[in-house]
Amino acid sequence: MKDLLYLPDVVTLKLYEETCNGCGMCIKVCPHDVFELSGGKAHIIRRDYCMECGACQLNCPVNAIMVNSGVGCAAGIINGILNNTEPSCGCSDSNSNCC
Repeated sequence: MKDLLYLPDVVTLKLYEETCNGCGMCIKVCPHDVFELSGGKAHIIRRDYCMECGACQLNCPVNAIMVNSGVGCAAGIINGILNNTEPSCGCSDSNSNCC
């Protein structure tokens, strides 16, 4: 998914490489190829492709990944898809300074 970017430099994703055991589960569950395995550890290679779904964090057996899943624009887009409504994160609201 080369062309699918979230928003540049706003992703909450953190990987604690010193804690990583190299199981590769994050790579298996990430829908946007954010991670790669190199030198026996996972590494974030496409941070801005992360949609903050939380699958990596939920499936990491050693808690080496932290992400605030369901936040910001990602939550709005996902909720719109799930509810079959127009995806919105509220950025068009005049009181919002979101995106």
